[in-house]
Amino acid sequence: MDELLGRKVPYSAQAEQAVVGAMLIDPECVPDVLEKLKADEFYIKLNRDIFETIYGMFAYGQTIDPVTVLDQMRVRGVYQDNCESYIAELMRVTPTAANVLEYAEIVRDRALLRRLGEAADEINALVYEEAGEAEAKLEAAERKIYALRQGRTVGGLVPVSQVVQRVFEEMNEASASGSRIPGLPTGFADLDRMTLGLNESELILVAGRPGMGKTSIALNMALHVGLRLRKTVAIFSLEMSREQLTMRLLSRAALIPLQNLLTGQLDERQWRSLSDAAQSLSMADIRIDDNPTLTVSDMNAQCRRVPQLGLVVVDYLQLMQSAGSGHSWSNESRTQAVSDISRMMKIMAKELGVPVVCASQLSRANEGRQDKRPLLSDLRESGSIEQDADVVIGLYRDGYYNKETENPNLSEAIVLKNRKGMTGTVKLNWLGEYTSFASIDSRHEDGD
Repeated sequence: MDELLGRKVPYSAQAEQAVVGAMLIDPECVPDVLEKLKADEFYIKLNRDIFETIYGMFAYGQTIDPVTVLDQMRVRGVYQDNCESYIAELMRVTPTAANVLEYAEIVRDRALLRRLGEAADEINALVYEEAGEAEAKLEAAERKIYALRQGRTVGGLVPVSQVVQRVFEEMNEASASGSRIPGLPTGFADLDRMTLGLNESELILVAGRPGMGKTSIALNMALHVGLRLRKTVAIFSLEMSREQLTMRLLSRAALIPLQNLLTGQLDERQWRSLSDAAQSLSMADIRIDDNPTLTVSDMNAQCRRVPQLGLVVVDYLQLMQSAGSGHSWSNESRTQAVSDISRMMKIMAKELGVPVVCASQLSRANEGRQDKRPLLSDLRESGSIEQDADVVIGLYRDGYYNKETENPNLSEAIVLKNRKGMTGTVKLNWLGEYTSFASIDSRHEDGD
């Protein structure tokens, strides 16, 4: 198409040859090149085939040299009659691997230009289609550009061989990190053991009746990720204002009762603690949007512009509007709308590549049961919420229903669904005066 339009395709044959040649003459540079380039960034097919072969050999710890690479190309079915002479020519014209990363940068730059051109053509075609609303087309255009920024494409079939290599890389990274969990820690060690943390692209629902602490535990997680792990956290609050949320964060960080903060009745020691907490919180990259009319598309658009995003928190799902909707709902249409929203939330988590923690309201179904602990079926206006979520955590406090209970501060985080396998109950302490939760100390937490 580009040739027909008289446009020159952006690529550099010399840079591609220099990269592949350097990998052949000096295998020690292979790890550095693989960190910088992907196979689909090569324009010339033969260069791409050689690169993919070296990639696979490196992933499985095989010796890399011209002879073994040619043999593996035969095994992989990509060997051509001119391969031997082509590789010999590469070895001849590549005297050193010293500048390989500069050549790799040129290959990467040209690939980005090609993808940008493809995206521009697709967006242009989208604009002139008669069907579809402008808002939906803008959303599609933003998604394409965001995918380019993240160094990936939207959709498309990928050979399982490439996926296997990526999985091995992720496993090696997890092993090298020394962490017991692959995801971000929540701040609750027992919960992390069960869910393996907050993992990339996961939708984690925190569900409960009003007063159970849905917002509180979500903020606990946000505070831990933002303050302790120094990750960027985006919080979307459809119920509370920025000031109310920040007050809760300060109460937890300073360990000062929320009531004291609201009334300003603090002693000298508390003022010092509050000042220290405010300074620490100000240094954390936690961002809050309290617009009550937000849609998932609005959130997604904002998150795409946040560099180094680590976690998204939404409070809460049933207050959210679907795109273009108003507030008048029949039960049936509202159920469908909430189902659409939950599906879009899962897509957002997958697209952004970060965990999304979303609070969700439970129906009153548990009120009529003797055992009022939440069930998956209690998800209010559930529709397909439980299908879209990767993890569902139901909150329960016996002290809320039974004033005579032995331990009114004992809370249960019940993992009702977990795509990674384990379900069960984690016991936490409810710190009502701080509207917060804390782990219950136990002997097996000593190593954490």
